[in-house]
Amino acid sequence: MSGGRIDDAAFSGAGYTTTVFIDRVIVTVQAGTGGSGATSFRREYRVPFGGPDGGDGGRGGDVVIRADENLTTLLDYTYRDAWAAERGQHGMGANKTGSSGEGIVLPVPMGTIILDADSNERLGEVLAHGDELVIARGGRGGKGNAFFATATHQSPREWQPGEEGTRRRLVLELKLIADVGLVGEPNAGKSTLLSVISAARPKIGDYPFTTLVPNLGVVQLSDHRSFVVADIPGIIEGAHAGRGLGLQFLRHIERTRLLAFLVPIDALDWQATYDQLRREIAIYSAELASKPHCVVFTKMDLLGEEIPPELVAPDAFGVYAVSAPARTGLEGLLAGWWDELLALRRRGEAAAAALTLP
Repeated sequence: MSGGRIDDAAFSGAGYTTTVFIDRVIVTVQAGTGGSGATSFRREYRVPFGGPDGGDGGRGGDVVIRADENLTTLLDYTYRDAWAAERGQHGMGANKTGSSGEGIVLPVPMGTIILDADSNERLGEVLAHGDELVIARGGRGGKGNAFFATATHQSPREWQPGEEGTRRRLVLELKLIADVGLVGEPNAGKSTLLSVISAARPKIGDYPFTTLVPNLGVVQLSDHRSFVVADIPGIIEGAHAGRGLGLQFLRHIERTRLLAFLVPIDALDWQATYDQLRREIAIYSAELASKPHCVVFTKMDLLGEEIPPELVAPDAFGVYAVSAPARTGLEGLLAGWWDELLALRRRGEAAAAALTLP
């Protein structure tokens, strides 16, 4: 399989976006069948009664899922949805074992979850570049007749067929991995903010649901510090139940480490907008709602000031006011995000260290 195909993608610096985003596909995989054992008897000049020498069959190839940092979508699997590894070769005379079948590796973006399509069983996930998961085992090769020779059964003609390789229908589901997830209603200024703080170039317009697919951008700070921000399509009331585009993409913010709720300054009711976003997230996932979050007032250039309005958000680690077009308030916002990410990392390291103590 070739490398990831990203149609109409625009690359600039460390950030990127793509207009074709596929985050869920169903594929069929077939591991290789093992080779059959051979029935053979040694025939050599001046060696009478040479005995059985049928070799074993080779093992079938495995199907492996591997995370690839160069891929951002499951688009390739919409063009081809069936994959099969090689079968093992049959055994041969002279006790020659058949060669094993070559396995196949299916590259997927980091953050892909693998499910069994028939039972919905979660088979695993690949999170970091190079992570591998053997998803279908190749069949064992059959035994040749040499295996069945005993002192009382010196001329066996038995042999074993190779085992069938595992066949599975898989659901590949991608959840983006990002440090900060931008959450807001349509036209809250998420795409504009992402385009200013990173090199990403998401689609920007003055109509609802401009963002139809998630976008990632890498924010570069001084001293080689960087983190990833995800722009999620607009969340509206009832998104958890399938309204708008929210349900389809809410799962992408499950992997973010912290959330930023964007409230545009031209909203009719700032508190109601914030409360509704929090409510939709909480209904969708209690775990997601427990993640650290902040409030970001956007479009502050409409007021001509940088002081955040009054808002009741006791659980937020900060309330910020920015204007992406005017480039105001961004330094404090990015510094706040970095400090919180650093604190999360330190808490994680402390928890891991506590677990290793005797």
